[in-house]
Amino acid sequence: MSAAEDELLLREAEKIVTAVGRMFPGLCEAVLHDLRDPEHAVRAVENNLSGRRIGDPATELGLARIADPDHPEVLQNYPNRFPDGRPAKSTSVGIRNSEGVYVAAVCLNLDVSLLSTLTRGLEQLLRTEEHQPPVAETLRARTLDELRGAAESFAAARGTTPRALATSDRVALVKAVQEQGYLELKGAVAALTGLLGVSRATVYNDLRR
Repeated sequence: MSAAEDELLLREAEKIVTAVGRMFPGLCEAVLHDLRDPEHAVRAVENNLSGRRIGDPATELGLARIADPDHPEVLQNYPNRFPDGRPAKSTSVGIRNSEGVYVAAVCLNLDVSLLSTLTRGLEQLLRTEEHQPPVAETLRARTLDELRGAAESFAAARGTTPRALATSDRVALVKAVQEQGYLELKGAVAALTGLLGVSRATVYNDLRR
């Protein structure tokens, strides 16, 4: 393969490096290494987080690729560190020519320190206390149809209808729908008296028991 064709591969790879780096500004560094010249391998750096410059030498990984034709083509998501100690997650993609020789490598270095801080902040934001409130709370609006359904389900579980409930069961039902917030609905007491076939006074007496 000619040097001109190798150069074409590097120019095409440089487009990818530029696009990826600009897509994640301040977060992901993208570097193109020209493995034909390990002493001056860095050909392009987009979104520079490591402080490297054009013409800097290849990394240990780049030298390993040059030395070993069987070196893995893609090393995905391995732990790394920037020179100032910030943790990074890196991916390295080797680019071969038609003869199977590594001529370039695209390296992506994600600054996970920013994401770690964000994750810790989100964990704190999402954390709840272990203590439970004395009354179970539901944050959706209740409806009279749900009240009727709750009363009918309560009675069905006892093999009867709301109107045929024994006094003790009726009292239990009235208190249950109160605890669930149904009696806060406009018209709830009237709907309940219709379901149970009792007066409003009976419902209020059941609540006081």
